[in-house]
Amino acid sequence: MGTLYIVGTPIGNLEDMTYRAVRILENVDLIAAEDTRHSGRLLQHFEVRAQLISFHGDSSEMRIEEILDVLSDGDVALITDAGMPGISDPGVELVRAVSSAGIDIEVIPGPSAVTSAVALSGLVDAGFLFAGYAPRRSRDRVPFFTRVLGTGYPVVVFESPHRIVDSLADLAGIYPDQAVAVCRELTKLHETVYRGSVAEVVTQIGDPPPPGEYVVVISALVDSGSDVDEVGEAETIARTLLVQGLATSKVAREVARTCRISRSDAYDLVLKLKDES
Repeated sequence: MGTLYIVGTPIGNLEDMTYRAVRILENVDLIAAEDTRHSGRLLQHFEVRAQLISFHGDSSEMRIEEILDVLSDGDVALITDAGMPGISDPGVELVRAVSSAGIDIEVIPGPSAVTSAVALSGLVDAGFLFAGYAPRRSRDRVPFFTRVLGTGYPVVVFESPHRIVDSLADLAGIYPDQAVAVCRELTKLHETVYRGSVAEVVTQIGDPPPPGEYVVVISALVDSGSDVDEVGEAETIARTLLVQGLATSKVAREVARTCRISRSDAYDLVLKLKDES
């Protein structure tokens, strides 16, 4: 029985590849990669000649059986386009299947955009919440941000260059003064970190934004314990969601859950705001 190796790869700078990662990739029977074209260039750079197959969201179910067959008497490495497999990619499905089959799994640590952004941000001094990618639709992002920031932890999210401005604008609609660090193209030639309040960073980035992948670190909300502040937050969130066209019942549900007030109080607040508009 073989071993599945979860191998971290550079998130930009090839010099971040570890000696151990190269050795493992040189010696496995098969490498499963998110994008064979992207990973092919990586393997060529390090003169790795192992067999390479694709493993992504559209092919994962078919590929899992193929990989399990190889693991019956050989070793397989799982890599992603950048960073650690299984973080916001379908690698987790393979890890679950291999674990269920009783096959050994080892991790080869490597670069991570999440921890790199946290270290650069200066906004995290203890725990933090990694929430993956923010929702694609604007009407889903406000409930998302209010929910994850409601945990009381700093929050880290991934965002694409196509949505970064809209995503930050939605965040600014509810927490304009919240401190953020937006990291672009980490470890690459044009690495940039935008710092300040959400409203300030939106201006710094500009529209259209520079191309590249973005990691957003949002500072923890300060809990003042003031009932007045809680009411003000509830009104801000409700107004933002109403502008986006959400139904009254959904707005009330999100406000109640985020601000920890009763559903009836949230519903009354939403109706009051609708009457005023």
